[in-house]
Amino acid sequence: MTRILILYASLGSGHISAAKALREAFTRHPGVEVQIEDAFDHASPLLRETITTIYERLSERVPHLYRFIYEGSDVEDLEESMSDNLLFAKIERPFLKDLERLVKDSHSDAIICVQQIPSRLLQLLDRAGELPQPHYVVVTDVMAHSTWLNAGVKGYFLPSDLTAEVLIQRGVDPSLIHVTGIPVKLEITQPKSQKEMRLRHNLPLDVPVVTLFGGGLQTKRVRLMVSKLLESPSSGVLVVVSGRNEALQEKLEDLTDGAQMKLRKLGMIDYVDDLVVASDLVITKAGGLITSEVLARGTPMVIIDPFPGQEEWNADVVSAMGAGIQLRLPSMVPPAVLHLLNQPDQLAFMRQQAPKIGQPHAALKIADIILNQLRTPKGGDRTSVKTT
Repeated sequence: MTRILILYASLGSGHISAAKALREAFTRHPGVEVQIEDAFDHASPLLRETITTIYERLSERVPHLYRFIYEGSDVEDLEESMSDNLLFAKIERPFLKDLERLVKDSHSDAIICVQQIPSRLLQLLDRAGELPQPHYVVVTDVMAHSTWLNAGVKGYFLPSDLTAEVLIQRGVDPSLIHVTGIPVKLEITQPKSQKEMRLRHNLPLDVPVVTLFGGGLQTKRVRLMVSKLLESPSSGVLVVVSGRNEALQEKLEDLTDGAQMKLRKLGMIDYVDDLVVASDLVITKAGGLITSEVLARGTPMVIIDPFPGQEEWNADVVSAMGAGIQLRLPSMVPPAVLHLLNQPDQLAFMRQQAPKIGQPHAALKIADIILNQLRTPKGGDRTSVKTT
């Protein structure tokens, strides 16, 4: 039995989604047992609450300060970045004794981190000779911040060739780098047609469908975008998904169909992937996982209101690759959407570019590479894997 331990930290939903996708990919192989754990479940309440509070308050209340800290802490020199991460690890270690005990008691054959905090702890154990198993890092942002880089890592799994080039320029050993994409749920590997998904969810076949995932966006800005889109002179359907955001549902409660643009309001749903396939265009924030899921389906994106820091970097990469556009002003979203819907050649180009970043088979690739290395003497084939 091969035992895999996957560690994440519950700062946002993306890390747990990636961990679950990897678990599903590994368990498709016979004789593999997978355990996934939230590092914060094995941390002192003081550390958990401090980090969570700082992250939420800075990103939501003082985003410019968050951007300053995030970008200012990104170090280009490899030795300096690893030194900084080692210092953070030493500070955090006293608050992660339960996690350290979990790692040592797990008797796993490999440990995979999809977030920086547990990876920092593992480098300390590796330096002390207390980590006999290999330690891998799966980067779940479209662009990798220097906090992802730690000593002793046996392999980095990255979203794109662009991310790989940046890390190689910083001094990371190319033999440790594998370009696989961000692991997304394996449902996305299954073929679905736009017609099939529209019929399944009672959406029209003869007009454009635009989906706005608004749960993580400011309610006033979402209302403005929706109101203006409903004034469109062109026929279409606007689907607004509020998720758990009850305040957004209330904010949109009085809005109804426009003269040409019809409105579909949804709360929590379990068919996000179906909607992505059904849509001609998706409007969303720039979280690493939602971005990868949309791009893996080849659906063009309009990114609005990226959080300062990693989401802005994600949005920059999507825009630079031609797979979507990034807008800061909500008032610009409706005209941009209408322009794109009237430019089929531009939408076709965006659909062509999108899968170059979003890789539906990422989790399966990662599982194959790690299991191959575990089953091959002395680490196996260390050749980097390129996107296809």
